Amino acid sequence: MLIGTLASPALLQSSHKVRRDLVARVLDKGLDHVFVADHVSFHVGAGMDGLINAATLSAIDERLKVCVGVYLLALRHPVTVARQLATIAESAPGQLLLGVGVGGEDRNEIEMCGVDPKTRGRRTDESLEIIQRLLEGEPFDHDGEFFQFKQGWIKPAPSQPIPVLIGGRADAALTRAARFGDGWLGVWTSAARYGAVVQSINQQASELGRAEPAQHGIQVWVGVDDNRERARARLAKGMENFYRIPYERFEKYSPYGDAAEVADFLAGYVEQGCKVFNIMPVAEDDAAGIDAVAEIRQRLLG
Repeated sequence: MLIGTLASPALLQSSHKVRRDLVARVLDKGLDHVFVADHVSFHVGAGMDGLINAATLSAIDERLKVCVGVYLLALRHPVTVARQLATIAESAPGQLLLGVGVGGEDRNEIEMCGVDPKTRGRRTDESLEIIQRLLEGEPFDHDGEFFQFKQGWIKPAPSQPIPVLIGGRADAALTRAARFGDGWLGVWTSAARYGAVVQSINQQASELGRAEPAQHGIQVWVGVDDNRERARARLAKGMENFYRIPYERFEKYSPYGDAAEVADFLAGYVEQGCKVFNIMPVAEDDAAGIDAVAEIRQRLLG
């Protein structure tokens, strides 16, 4: 089981010393990874490049694994993404876990990249197929709906495969996870539905002649504080500022309270086959958030 915490703004934007200290705290507390988001221009122009941040973080300490959750692959050309992935695999072998999603919360973000939002799912499928072949390190021709090229070739191939988790809730996303993923990265789902989705993906993978994905995960916001109401208020503010949607829309999927209460909530997902937890702690400060996720990890692992 892999349990990690969000790479906070301080971890991504502070001085090198502060960032090194925070990475050291993550590792000293026994966390398995940090994860980063990816947006080109979200709502008011906010964003961050997930692969650049992953490369930067992985260079701080070779023990640190970094998950991109999730990368908006449809907004990029798959050949250049394959080269980026191969480069990260060379400089930080075994440190990257790639989550892939189609986005859609901000239609304009997709359109400004020259992509028709209606095609983003098909573009993602074709891109995943191209990237997986390119990372095998052998040349091939491709003539698809969105991309065409002769003798596409990326060398060297990664010495260790880069695990891919597929995010999304729609049926097409679940089929995508069965076709291309090493697991599904769920969000905004109950533990019971999570288990049903995992079973469906595993069955589809078997029908496609693939091994059942073994790294199903979930991405979840949590509010952590010894005072339950303070934890809720802080979490609600953080989520509403980011998504511009009332917190009540998320509340049943976003636990709050002390670390024990949050761990009790997340234990239901462990029972349903979850192996990767991307936990976004909203706490008093960065250190408190890291410590809370570490305590949650200890409780989930028993």
